[in-house]
Amino acid sequence: MKKFDVIVIGSGPGGYVAAIRAAQLGKKTAIVESKELGGVCLNRGCIPTKAVLKAAHSVHELADMKDLGIDVELKGLDGGQAVKRAKGISNKISGGVAYLMKKNKIEVIEGYGKLRTNTQVEVTSKRGHTETIEGTNIILATGAHYRSFPGLEHDGKRLIGAWEAIKMEELPKSIGIIGAGAIGVEFAYFWNAFGVDVHIFELQKHLLPIEDEESSKAVEKAYKKYGIKMSLGVEKVSAKNNGNDITITEVKGGKTVEHKFDMGLIAVGMTGNIEGIGLETVGVKTDRGFVVVDNNYQTNIPNIFAIGDVAGPPLLAHAASHEGIIAAEKIAGEHPHPLDKMNVAGCTYCQPQVASVGYTERALKEQGIKYTAGKVPFSANGKAMASNETDGFVKTLMGEDGEMLGAHIVGTHATELIHEYVLFRQMEGVDEEMFATIHPHPTLGEFLAESVLNAKGRSINF
Repeated sequence: MKKFDVIVIGSGPGGYVAAIRAAQLGKKTAIVESKELGGVCLNRGCIPTKAVLKAAHSVHELADMKDLGIDVELKGLDGGQAVKRAKGISNKISGGVAYLMKKNKIEVIEGYGKLRTNTQVEVTSKRGHTETIEGTNIILATGAHYRSFPGLEHDGKRLIGAWEAIKMEELPKSIGIIGAGAIGVEFAYFWNAFGVDVHIFELQKHLLPIEDEESSKAVEKAYKKYGIKMSLGVEKVSAKNNGNDITITEVKGGKTVEHKFDMGLIAVGMTGNIEGIGLETVGVKTDRGFVVVDNNYQTNIPNIFAIGDVAGPPLLAHAASHEGIIAAEKIAGEHPHPLDKMNVAGCTYCQPQVASVGYTERALKEQGIKYTAGKVPFSANGKAMASNETDGFVKTLMGEDGEMLGAHIVGTHATELIHEYVLFRQMEGVDEEMFATIHPHPTLGEFLAESVLNAKGRSINF
């Protein structure tokens, strides 16, 4: 029986990072993966979706080229080519993960991992061969899968989820999207840009319902301009595969309306991959579809850890990677700093992009926390005007003692700009430190300081 200090089950952005960090700390490490190295994020999620979103953004950029003195003609759209390119990028990055495994002397064991005891993992290969390996510590990084509800079930044919959607080289003429979180909103942007008739259905009153309301409204305004239809605040929605098409039924204001589409994307959330991995055999506790962990991502079984989506929200790749580092360092006897979930940025890569960290205005009001808001539009920013990227704004929510309670950015480069605010909150910065930091001009980033100035009644350029 092969023996290791650490066995990681799952090689997504949580699992492979945990394995690397454990190896760096001198632990003999193995990683068990039943599919592709890199997990869903690299192969069917984060990376390929960003590739097709780049293609969609390029379509919209072409429409604005004439203002820049460039007269171009769009000869055609090939969604299949955009998807093929995305697959190629995923394969390249997955190969990069394989290189990192070799570099760090991590043994990759192909197969489906299942706990036999708290120190033994049974691995079943695709051919059905079974072997058992032993690990002093085990890290579960098995990810998550689609949630479904009565009337909202995936069939993988006409009612699909994101993983089928990103593989779809032949785009439908029309598609209904149920769920207006990041997945639904991003696919809506891509498909609309490539000529698909798109209609989004959402039970909440706005797109991206976990974001600040002003951010959501900005995206809704842009989507109306693109011609994307939206049914928001519906009371009930269901989908049915008719064979040659689908029917999505919405109930709003007591009125039932049926809509016909070629296909439907069901994006109503995820739940942890906790089935079939031996949790019940060992006695690992779960709650509402996820493994229960402490601040070090340790389960109720001391030598078993769980990270990433299987350990619950936030279901984000960058959070999973950091959780993997915390778990590996705890195993190695270090004292890792706890992850503050309020300092994990949320990013949506449609256009305009949306990025945020900390509280929304709604949450602050509900909790009775006093704050002042500073909001500056990119339409007043010189670099944004020069670059023809004036959509969106920067909004900061500042506390009475100068602390940043929350930040929200909408715009072409929002997901790149949010980092400064994340670091600012992590370092417990105060407004005067932001004021004392000289931001280069002309840049979009100088409005990060301008927004804080605005919240304190000191705005210079707006």
